Amino acid sequence: MKTRKYLNNRDLLKEIHISKNSYCSFTSEEYNIYDIILPNIDKINIKSVAQAKRNHADRLSKQAYEQAINEGKKVKQADFLINWKKIKKTDLIFRIMTFDHIPLQPGRKKKPKITSDHHTQVNFKPFQHFKFNDNNELICVGKSHWIGGMENGYFSKDHGQLTNTLSMMFLKLVERYATRYNWRGYTYNDEMQGAALVQLCQVGLQFNESLSQNPFAYYTATITNSFTRVLNLEKKSQNIRDDILEQNGLTPSYTRQAQSSSEK
Repeated sequence: MKTRKYLNNRDLLKEIHISKNSYCSFTSEEYNIYDIILPNIDKINIKSVAQAKRNHADRLSKQAYEQAINEGKKVKQADFLINWKKIKKTDLIFRIMTFDHIPLQPGRKKKPKITSDHHTQVNFKPFQHFKFNDNNELICVGKSHWIGGMENGYFSKDHGQLTNTLSMMFLKLVERYATRYNWRGYTYNDEMQGAALVQLCQVGLQFNESLSQNPFAYYTATITNSFTRVLNLEKKSQNIRDDILEQNGLTPSYTRQAQSSSEK
């Protein structure tokens, strides 16, 4: 029996995908899986369609190979390769990053600089899914932050949630990070972990799959920033306490005493 890794990008990406889908609506469940991410619908051309076909074929071949492995068969991944040129154009799903279906909110920011500043704030960058129909026309088959049909549905940003698995991944990631030699000695280590968990819940779904396939690094950086923020706040509070103690002729903390000794 193979030993499962503690955390890996593949599992993280899977749970991020499922979590985001809980905030989405699709005309059919199968349309929630995309083949390529594009910044706007004008980028759907011969080149992007060809790349989407390659991605689609690669995904199908990997699924078939993994299924055979799970069934205990001794096979080679090369046996499941699919010719991307045989993939139908109508089978492709394009994820288009857009705010077109997100309500405008004038005045949300005093000096709006980017598109998102003009719209209602959402917990991850919104998108729509498109596919070609039999008449070679692009039709919308899915929207993020949406409930109901594509034409008669409505905007919603609170009906979804993180999966339990992704939440547990956040918890385990923070707990492991807190045991590192440069953090585990602090008496306020629990406060650091709590702050990091809150931050992950807030920004966890903001990971952009079109820019990177490494959410592990993104989450680690988020945790590092949270830990550092708590550390700086605690140091600032400690300095204030030490100043008050010294002003009243009392003994400050050991850290302040050690600093004073080193300066002499």
